[in-house]
Amino acid sequence: MSVPLPKLIVHGGAGSSLQSKGGAPAVREALYQVLLPVYDQLSQGLPALEAVVRACRLLEDDPRFNAGTGSVLQSDGQIRMSASLMDGPRRRFSGVINVSRVQHPIDLALALQSGADRTLSDQGGAELARELGLPPYDPLTEARLQEWLQERRGESRRAMAGVVVESPGRGTIGAVALDNYGQLAAATSTGGKGFERLGRVSDSATPAGNYASPAAAVSCTGIGEDIIEECLAARIVIRVEDGADLETAFRRSLAGSQERGRDLGAIGIDARGTIGWGKTSQTLLAAYHDGDTPGDTLGMDHNWGTGVA
Repeated sequence: MSVPLPKLIVHGGAGSSLQSKGGAPAVREALYQVLLPVYDQLSQGLPALEAVVRACRLLEDDPRFNAGTGSVLQSDGQIRMSASLMDGPRRRFSGVINVSRVQHPIDLALALQSGADRTLSDQGGAELARELGLPPYDPLTEARLQEWLQERRGESRRAMAGVVVESPGRGTIGAVALDNYGQLAAATSTGGKGFERLGRVSDSATPAGNYASPAAAVSCTGIGEDIIEECLAARIVIRVEDGADLETAFRRSLAGSQERGRDLGAIGIDARGTIGWGKTSQTLLAAYHDGDTPGDTLGMDHNWGTGVA
């Protein structure tokens, strides 16, 4: 069987709506600024694992999204971020949970791909950052600080400048890629849901929120607890491994999530090169390249979709 063209899909979260009438064009531009250069590198031979890391770095640097710079604050006013990476061919998962003062949490997940201990919590992540020589970095933005202060005063409108989704709790970024060699990878990064209890663990650094195998790869976004309880990323991938096509895997998984009142979304690619996405939330901020043309999910009112293999 011939290897399909490389494919890439990225997301910037899910939520109830964009914040302003000018929101969709701004978000589309931000997503395409990540999608297009990374896809160009992917088409020139960049491995899938490196492609999803590069996409996540760019998304972590955009303060519009709740990951890296622009992450939301927890109940004590501190930022703690989580990220994970999974290499499909090796079924290798790595991640960090509740790390602080790093610019790119996904870089820590990448460093752990080659180690014996592949998921670290806050203190371990801080020590790893020191070992890697990463300079301390403050991801706080003025918009997120003011959002937190308003929440503290009970006046939150979740409408601060530059924040693209009304509910920060649904904010996550992620990427899924299929490369020229037929290999899949998925990466996910988040600042959390905002104002959460100290020590809360999101789905983003678990296989529930980020999973890949030789058959398919998926990155999730939405309410972390809902994603964990659905074990969504792994559920979709395992359905593909069991013989379902990607469209069926997404439709069945999202239908069940919808019935149970979950608030979430997911993006994915299978080994045939089919691109898929699905959501139960109103909005999924995602953009993709199918090897021919780019596209996005903004403005779509249906809850799932697939691209041509």
